Amino acid sequence: MARILIVEDEERIASFVAKGLRAEGHVATIATDGHSGLDEALSGEHDLVVLDIGLPIMDGFEVLENLRAQGSTVPVIVLTARDSVGDTVSALEGGADDYMPKPFRFAELLARVRLRLRQQGTGAGSEPRSDVLLAGGVSLDLRTRRARVEGSDVDLSAREFTLAETFMLNAGHVLSREQLLDHVWGLDFDPGSNVVDVYVGYLRKKFGAHSISTVRGMGYRFNS
Repeated sequence: MARILIVEDEERIASFVAKGLRAEGHVATIATDGHSGLDEALSGEHDLVVLDIGLPIMDGFEVLENLRAQGSTVPVIVLTARDSVGDTVSALEGGADDYMPKPFRFAELLARVRLRLRQQGTGAGSEPRSDVLLAGGVSLDLRTRRARVEGSDVDLSAREFTLAETFMLNAGHVLSREQLLDHVWGLDFDPGSNVVDVYVGYLRKKFGAHSISTVRGMGYRFNS
């Protein structure tokens, strides 16, 4: 479990991220402007900060600058609609540890949160690890976005990769269709859609029919 601060003024996005992090067992706190976000981040009570750039009162760049100027080394993942190269460079040179443009997939944000926490040695399962996920004969390289099954390369679409990543981060655990929709397809997807079932079928064809089990009335489980 880690204590994560979300500095985000869009209520829907902040609630979406907080809900997902809490479902993973983390403690999530929300600040809705830059000034209160900076105060919270400097409190020493948080293990990681998810920071928006377009904030009221004080923007994310100012928050980051003040945070680092006052000696804080808390990991910061910048989450913003500004995705130009210049903004990316400014955020990273200003002391951000990672950068994600909106719109985003929760599964990717979660993978980055877990990586930063492990690098900090925070939370359960915090031993250092590589950026390669291994489970059930499948390997996913999170940096190169490449997949291999029993040593052979497998082509995955961007959505297939994100779904596979979500399953492998939770290998052995049952994930409901609603969880998968939230984590992989984001905020606005129709909860009545069968898109999860369709994409699970795609992964079974590429990973093997045994790779993902259907748990009747509950969802799916990636077999490790």
